[in-house]
Amino acid sequence: MFNRFLSLSLLLGLCAPLLRAEPLSPADLKTLLGRIREKRAAAPQVQADFQEEKNVKMLNKPIVSSGKIWFQSPNKFRREAKGNSPSITVSDGQQLWIYYPKFNSAEHYSLGKHSPLDPGISAITASLNLENVEATYHISATKEADGYQLQLLPRNPSLKRFLQTFTIRMNNELQVARTEMVQPNGDRIVTTYSNENRASIPASTFEFTPPAGTDVTTPLAK
Repeated sequence: MFNRFLSLSLLLGLCAPLLRAEPLSPADLKTLLGRIREKRAAAPQVQADFQEEKNVKMLNKPIVSSGKIWFQSPNKFRREAKGNSPSITVSDGQQLWIYYPKFNSAEHYSLGKHSPLDPGISAITASLNLENVEATYHISATKEADGYQLQLLPRNPSLKRFLQTFTIRMNNELQVARTEMVQPNGDRIVTTYSNENRASIPASTFEFTPPAGTDVTTPLAK
């Protein structure tokens, strides 16, 4: 009896991925994206905790970090990472700051006007803001037992230089649960999100002023 039960359990375990994943038709994908946009429009601000693991080919061990992210549609965000290399990244959609408190240093970038950083910012915020995402990515999706999985392939050459594939997993409430970003050089970044909250966020969250004595650089300044 035990052996029969074990065999049945193994069979169900092998079949489970097939039962969970069901590709969405183009019409169903369009409906899903519409539902996501409706939810984002009703609550354009979001904050959540994150855990991230970066697998870099040049390193033997992954880089692990955790922290919190705030986002306001269409392009304002704040990301505070803790750990051995803490950082605070803040963007109001026009300016981007990356502050390293451990070294009392900060980098300042101007966005827009074909900035080299624009593709990277677009990739970072893709899972948080799916507005008009079809113009930037080829999209396919599957229905999973616990939600949906979206596969994004960049259309634009500038984005292809930064990103190879981008996978977004959402739960049944259309909250982003996990993202996986694979870069052309093989590096991979996996981020999981929890404790999503769509309460209003103070405007000051997306502002940044370097503390007194901070060493400020502008790497892309001409």
